Amino acid sequence: MSLQMYRARFSALTAVILSGLLLVALTDASAQSPAKLRDVPYPGKLTVDVDLQNAARRMFTVHEVIPVRPGPLTLRYPQWIPGEHSPTGTLDGVVGLEFTANGHPLNWRRDLVDMFAFNIDVPPGTSAIDVNFTFLSPEEGGQYGGSPSATPHLAELEWNQVAFYPAGFSVHQIQIEPSLKLPAGWEVATALERTSTAAGILHFAAVSFDKLVDSPVFTGQFVKRIDLAPGAAVPVHLNLFADHPGNLNITPEQIAQHTALVKQAIALFGGAQHYAHYDFLFALSDFTGTFGLEHHQSSDDRIWAEFFTDPNLYLAAAGLLPHEYVHSWNGKFRRPADLATPDYNQPMKDDLLWVYEGLTTYLGDVLTARSGIWTPEQYRDNLAMIAAQMDHVPGRQWRPLQDTADAAQLAVTAPRAWASERRAADYYPEGALIWLEVDTTIRRLSHNTKSLDDFLKAFYGIQNGSVTVNPYRFEDIVAALNAVQPHDWSSLLRERLDAHAKAAPLAGITQGGWQLVYTDEPSPGFKAAQAARKRTDRGYSLGLMISNEDKGAISNVIWGSPSYTAGVIPGMKLVAVNDEAYTPDLLDAAILAAKSSHQPIALLVNNTGTFSRLSVTYDGGEQYPHLVRNPIEPDLISEITKARN
Repeated sequence: MSLQMYRARFSALTAVILSGLLLVALTDASAQSPAKLRDVPYPGKLTVDVDLQNAARRMFTVHEVIPVRPGPLTLRYPQWIPGEHSPTGTLDGVVGLEFTANGHPLNWRRDLVDMFAFNIDVPPGTSAIDVNFTFLSPEEGGQYGGSPSATPHLAELEWNQVAFYPAGFSVHQIQIEPSLKLPAGWEVATALERTSTAAGILHFAAVSFDKLVDSPVFTGQFVKRIDLAPGAAVPVHLNLFADHPGNLNITPEQIAQHTALVKQAIALFGGAQHYAHYDFLFALSDFTGTFGLEHHQSSDDRIWAEFFTDPNLYLAAAGLLPHEYVHSWNGKFRRPADLATPDYNQPMKDDLLWVYEGLTTYLGDVLTARSGIWTPEQYRDNLAMIAAQMDHVPGRQWRPLQDTADAAQLAVTAPRAWASERRAADYYPEGALIWLEVDTTIRRLSHNTKSLDDFLKAFYGIQNGSVTVNPYRFEDIVAALNAVQPHDWSSLLRERLDAHAKAAPLAGITQGGWQLVYTDEPSPGFKAAQAARKRTDRGYSLGLMISNEDKGAISNVIWGSPSYTAGVIPGMKLVAVNDEAYTPDLLDAAILAAKSSHQPIALLVNNTGTFSRLSVTYDGGEQYPHLVRNPIEPDLISEITKARN
C-alpha cells in the first residue's frame, strides 16, 4: 500500500470515526449527563398524531415520527413532570410499543438503570423512525397523570403521556408538530394554536417539546366556552367540559366572579400577563379526579360534576381556579431554578415549594376573596381551618416545614394515615401562613404604606408578555423583599422553615388583627368541606376523621389526641358509640353529653376483624375553628381581602 493510499484511507476512516462520535454525542443518553444536554436545535422536526376516537375505552392511539441519524439512539419518556414535583411519568400506561424504520421493525432495549430510557440501533439509510403505541389512561384513583383522563363524554390529554423525545438535547430545542383525531362532534380547548382541520384531524402549529408538554388539550361532547376578559387585548377563557349538559349551568353571578378574578389577578401583578392567551380547562366530572395542574398559558382543572350547582361544593373548592391562575406568574413564568430543568428525566429539587406552592396558596385564597367568589367572612373561615390544621401537627417537633418541601417527591406515594405525625405537603397550607406573616409584617413596618402586593409587582410584574421562564433562588426572594421593606427576611424565613416548634406560625393572623379560637358551632366553610369530602371531621375534639362513604371507617387520627391515647388507629371501623350503632349525630351527642357528665366515651371498633371497646377520655365539647376580631390590632386581614381597582 502506497503512502498516498494509506493517508487517503486513514483520512476516510478518521472521518467515519469522528462522524460516529458526533452522532453518539448527539443521540446517546449514556454519553450525556443532564447538566451537559446540548442547548442547540435538534436536527429535524418531530410529529405526533394522537387518535382519541377510543377515548371512551380510555385508549389513546399514538403515532410519532422522530428524525434520526444512523447509529445508537436513546429515546426518553417524560418522567419528572412540571407541576407534579415528582417522578410521576405514566410509562406504565404505554402498551404495544413498536419502533420501525422504513417499514421494518427495530429491536429496542430498555436501559437497565433508567427505566424511562429506550436504546435503539438505527440502521444505515434511515432518516426517521416511527413510534407506535397505545396509551391506557388509568381506570381509577391516582393524582395528576395517574388519574383517569377519559369518560364516554370527555377526554383530557396530557402530551407527556403520548410522546417520546430524543436524549441529549434540551427539550426547548426540540420542535414537534402535534395533531388530534377526535370523536365526531367533540370540541377542543388548549393553549396550542390550531392551523387546520382536514378529514376529521385537527392540526396544531409546531412548538418546542416543553411547550407541548405545557399545553394539555381538553375535548368533549358537552362544552361551554366563556369569555372572562371581554374586549381585552389578551384573551382569557373558561372552558367547561362535562359528562352531562346540566353540569354546565354556571350562573351569571359565578361568571361575574370569575371575570373579576382575571381583573384582580392582573392588578395584583401590576398589569403584567405572561401568556398570549389563557385558557382554564375545567372538567366537571366525578370520574376524572379532583385536582388542578398548572400550565403557563392554561391549567388542567378537574372537580366534582355538580361544582357550579351545589353550593357546598362551590364553597369548598372555590379557590381551585384562582390558585392555578396564580401559577401562571408564580411557578411558570418565575420558577425556582432547580425546578427549571432542561429535560423531563433530570431530577427536580423541591426545596422552594414553600414559595412555588405556599405563596400561590396564599395569593389564590386572597384573590378568591378579592374577586367576590368568597366573602371576607368565608375567606376568614378558610384561614381558620388552615391555621387549625397546621396547629394540630405534632410532627412539626421532629420534622421541620423545610423537609416537607425537600422530600415532596415522596409525598405522592406516602401513606395518608397518621398525617399529623408524618407531615405531608404542608408547604401548601403552612407556606400560606408564612406569607400572610410576611404580608402583615411589611404592612406594620411600613405603617401600612407598603404590602406584599408591592413585592409581587416588582418580582412577577416584569417583562410583560414574556413567556420565557425566569428562574430564582432563595437569595432573590430575600433581596426583592428587602427592596420593598428592609428587614432581616432571611432570618425570619429560615426560622419558620427550619423550626421544630410545637405550635403553628400564626403571627400573620395575630398581626392581622384576628385570633384563632374554637367554638361548638362549625362555620359554613367547615360544613361545606365536610359535605364535599364526605367525611365527619372531629379532629379538634376527639382527634378523629371518619369517612362517610365507607361508613364508620376511621381515615385518620391526630397523634397525641384523646382518641390516640385511647388506642384508636387509622384503618379501624367505628361500629358503635356508647353501645349504640355509630352515626355522626350519635357521635356528636356523645361528645356533648361527656362535656357535662365528664364520663369517658365508649367506642366499639373493628380492627381487621377483631372487635375492641376503647374508652376515650374527653370532656371538652365540640371544637371548630374560627377567627375572632382583636380590636387592639389594626384589621389588616380585611384590608388584604379588599378588591383592587
